[in-house]
Amino acid sequence: MAKKLEITLTRSIIGRSEVQKATVQTLGLKKIHQSVVREDTPAVRGMLNKVSHLVAVKEV
Repeated sequence: MAKKLEITLTRSIIGRSEVQKATVQTLGLKKIHQSVVREDTPAVRGMLNKVSHLVAVKEV
C-alpha cells in the first residue's frame, strides 16, 4: 500500500508570493485548518518543500 500524507494549511496565504499561493491551491487547500490526503510522491514532496512554513504534514 502506498503511503499517504495528510496536509493541513496552518497559516494564511495572504501576502505570500504568487508561486506559494498557486502551490497551496494545487495541493487542494483553500481555507486555514483545511486538510487533504495526498499520495506520497516526489512531486507532492517538492510542493511541500516550497510551502513548508505554511502547512503541517502527517503520514497516514
